[in-house]
Amino acid sequence: MAGKKFSLFEVILSVICVVFTIEAAAPASAMGNVQFFWWIFLIITFLLPYGLVVAELGTAFDSEGGLYDWVRLGLGDRWGARCSWCYWVNFPLWVASIACMFPSVINAVWGIEFSLGVRIAIELAFVWGVTVMAMQPVAEADWVMDGGAVIKVLITAVVGIVGIWFAYNNGFANDMSFKTFIPDLGDTNSLTYLSIILFNFMGFEVVATFASTMKNPSRDIPKAVIAGGVAIAAIYIICGIGIGAAVPTEQLSLDSGIVDAVTAMLGRSHPLTMVVGVAFLVTLFANMICWSFGVNNVASYAARHGNMPRPFALVSKKTGMPNGSAIINGCFASLVLLLQIPLGEGSDAFWVFFSMNVVF
Repeated sequence: MAGKKFSLFEVILSVICVVFTIEAAAPASAMGNVQFFWWIFLIITFLLPYGLVVAELGTAFDSEGGLYDWVRLGLGDRWGARCSWCYWVNFPLWVASIACMFPSVINAVWGIEFSLGVRIAIELAFVWGVTVMAMQPVAEADWVMDGGAVIKVLITAVVGIVGIWFAYNNGFANDMSFKTFIPDLGDTNSLTYLSIILFNFMGFEVVATFASTMKNPSRDIPKAVIAGGVAIAAIYIICGIGIGAAVPTEQLSLDSGIVDAVTAMLGRSHPLTMVVGVAFLVTLFANMICWSFGVNNVASYAARHGNMPRPFALVSKKTGMPNGSAIINGCFASLVLLLQIPLGEGSDAFWVFFSMNVVF
């Protein structure tokens, strides 16, 4: 298994698994119909240029240091260190925010209420499940990335198709007049969520850190970025249509929005609602594992250059994986989750931690 390499198709799936953050579709939909204007605008002005730049850098400098190495080579160690720290610190905050979604989604699908202690226990189990998987060789975990990508696409297809069916039979849950699609630059509440759309497009640089596990990185990275980028753009728009068809913007839950949309259209007891709920939980796990490979590699690589603390440089002698970075991520995310104890019930921990992660 040590010599296993990604094919082009698997690289494309890894792009979809990493970049398409299905949990962030609901916060973006909270903007209302204006989200579609911003999706299209930012696809043209941000996603395409960003993807092409990453494709160029990823093929010219195909080291496991990824983004950190590009900055270090261009601007020196000081900026490389700043970049690696900001790149790393957002990840445990993100893992903590996604862990907070698990109990919320379970409640949305099955109606099970959890005490704060049980919620935190479930969230910690999620964090350490991701941490353990992050210690496995990337090429041996290709089934996680492939499966995560396929499931994400299927969930989006269900949300989009059922959304169109629901709107055809019951009408849209939101005002669909033309003016609602035009951005109001004075609406600061709506613009607050604009950073979420930008966040949803991030991640191409993670795939570049997998270059050593690809059959032909110089050929596969550009093709995967273009094909994956087009697919991801379409997926986000379809997902937004499905959510907007069923859930009024003012009633949209920021953490379980996709599941809420399916529940509103089909009912909580419908088998497809249950399937989407389980599949959604699986994709959360898969997405964090995919990102952990890239972030851990970057942090470990930077530590070996003296630009991150030494514990990040700890590498498994058996697998060669950056176990030091993985364990530190798990510990930091766990400490973040424990902040819910002083924050108390109803603190909306998902949005608190997710917002902090987006800043970095």
